[in-house]
Amino acid sequence: MRHGKTINHLGRTASHRNAMLSNMASSLIMYKRVTTTVAKAKALRKFVEPLLTKAKNDTTHSRRLVFSVLQSKETLKELFGEVAAKIGTRPGGYTRIIKLSDTRLGDNAEMCIIELVDYNEVLLEAKSAGEAKTTTRRSRSKKKATAGEGESSAEVVAEKKPAAKKATTEEAATEEAPKAEGEAPATTEEAAS
Repeated sequence: MRHGKTINHLGRTASHRNAMLSNMASSLIMYKRVTTTVAKAKALRKFVEPLLTKAKNDTTHSRRLVFSVLQSKETLKELFGEVAAKIGTRPGGYTRIIKLSDTRLGDNAEMCIIELVDYNEVLLEAKSAGEAKTTTRRSRSKKKATAGEGESSAEVVAEKKPAAKKATTEEAATEEAPKAEGEAPATTEEAAS
């Protein structure tokens, strides 16, 4: 049973797992996007996000802590330079996992892309376009607007229908009366007076 075991060992020894995650973190920082399996991406997220948080505080101590994990001067320069400037205001959640529809050919493993959130230009442009568009509030329908506070729209419609029938019968009676007498058709105003 795996009660309380939160770390996915990924079928590797501790040293192999740490070396693999260190290499993947370096690749993620350098290239901003890595295609891998879902299990490795979830493990990498837990591994790399504390490093990104340390990079926001550019001190000698934090540089040494991150270098002890990554073991790459080029990656360290990129992380504390360009990446830290972009993620400086973000309070966490620096990575995004996007699952792919296809699986790996050899073992049918679920594949995904893990990327740094602030570097996906397509989504950032869509987000900025969405913020620029103002939302309007829809008004209530006309039937509900004519109904009184205690009345429903069905009652208002029911009240209007008999009045319409009554008006049509009066018009028909005034038009038929002059025709029967042989006079010219009178207008509704003359018939009303």
